[in-house]
Amino acid sequence: MNLMGPVYALIAFAVYATHDVIIKTLGASYSPFQIIFFATLFSFPLVTFMLMRDATPGNLRPVHPWWTLIRTSFAVIAGFSAFYAFSVLPLAQTYVLLFATPLLITLLSIPMLGEKVGLHRLGAVIVGLIGVVVVLQPGQTELSLGHVAGVTSAIANSFASIIVRKIGQDERPVVLMLYPMAANFIVMGLLLILVYKPMPLEHMGGIAVISALGFIAGLALIAAYKNGDAAIVAPMQYSQIIWATIFGYFIFGEMIERATMIGAGIIILSGLYIVFREARLGAGSQTPVLRTRSRGPTAASFRISLFLRRAKQRG
Repeated sequence: MNLMGPVYALIAFAVYATHDVIIKTLGASYSPFQIIFFATLFSFPLVTFMLMRDATPGNLRPVHPWWTLIRTSFAVIAGFSAFYAFSVLPLAQTYVLLFATPLLITLLSIPMLGEKVGLHRLGAVIVGLIGVVVVLQPGQTELSLGHVAGVTSAIANSFASIIVRKIGQDERPVVLMLYPMAANFIVMGLLLILVYKPMPLEHMGGIAVISALGFIAGLALIAAYKNGDAAIVAPMQYSQIIWATIFGYFIFGEMIERATMIGAGIIILSGLYIVFREARLGAGSQTPVLRTRSRGPTAASFRISLFLRRAKQRG
């Protein structure tokens, strides 16, 4: 087994976790609209340099304009919701809610892609969603906008991921990547008029670091999937809960609640079951989770699955 794959993945998710810490730190002082606007602005040059390597003939008009519009809308909602959740919720709790994304992708692949999900994986999805309910503790704790944002981000990112699968073979990566970034820039720029606060140079630098870290983590994750088996690399995303515990305690003074720990355990175990069952079934599985290579939503990063797909086609 090539150990470089999981090693690159662990590095990628450690960088992503650091990226999220800065989001949470700045989120205490600034609106997500402002953070996303400038993070997108700083990300444009980085992503553009990557897209210069796309030699696929064509233009920037989408082959599937309506699906592209819907997917772009979900991507904007997912990114904003995730930024807001990181700003107001404990890190570990936010990650646990976002970990529901692979479960929802498995569920959505049935009606939207016509994929067959057996009873084993369907049962694992249901168990995982019960884990989300355990974390939210409805009726025992007051649900905040942060909790709603975390769940909304997971749902919106799931829809965006499914749509990418549906149209990804036809659309150029440059189309699928630039449209959400442009939408974030325009929508957040318009909303920024209502909430803008002057930022000192160090805070603006912090947003630039968010963009840089999102880009670096994306490159590391590409290297992970190129050097390792997806069944081993995919579960590495759950290492973020470790970083959330460390960063949350030492930087923000956060303690993980028992319900969050129990819910995280349920969600992670169900996610691992789905991943390993897909890997065991091999060609007999349509692998709705293993084909989802990108990390959860962030307005300052890019979908690595688009580059992996193109690299595979060229190979």
